[in-house]
Amino acid sequence: MTETTDPGSGPADHPGPGDAAEGTRTGMSHSTRSAIEWVAVIVGALVVALVVKTFLIQAFYIPSESMVPTLEVGDRVLVNKLSYTTGDIDRGDIVVFARPGGPGSDGIEDLIKRVVALPGETVEGRGGQVFIDGQPLAEPYLPDAVETSVFPPYVVPEDHVWLMGDNRGASDDSRRFKGVPTDDIVGRAFVVIWPFTQLGTL
Repeated sequence: MTETTDPGSGPADHPGPGDAAEGTRTGMSHSTRSAIEWVAVIVGALVVALVVKTFLIQAFYIPSESMVPTLEVGDRVLVNKLSYTTGDIDRGDIVVFARPGGPGSDGIEDLIKRVVALPGETVEGRGGQVFIDGQPLAEPYLPDAVETSVFPPYVVPEDHVWLMGDNRGASDDSRRFKGVPTDDIVGRAFVVIWPFTQLGTL
């Protein structure tokens, strides 16, 4: 009697060399594809972060006491860079702008101050107060004891604003460098994100 073998049993139970090689190639292809996908995700995330920082929202660190008590040294704020592409600058806005004359000896390139006077207005400091077009300006964001130093009347040019720090005794602002071109404004600070205990809108 001649012994026979089921033709279908061999390849299923005992994979040949060709099958093993094909399985290895499939595994390598899957690993490569996964690596490419992860690289694409990381690159995509970096591109999105760069676009957001460049055109939409950027975090800024507060290095000085010029905005105390509204902003303390070490606070971090988010700045909306699109605020003034769709709307006007308003009195009372807190804005980040390019430092007039370029970075100082401390290396700081941008400053943060409050908008006090708008284009075409006459701003003046006398009697411890700010006057706009001859009328005293209500500044509820300032502590009661804060007084503004005397400075002569100044007509804010078109496309400029007059900026001052809330800490009037320790702020290098428009009292020295006068009107700031609106084109130099980076954006409006709208929320404190650090420390968490001070989290809130501006």
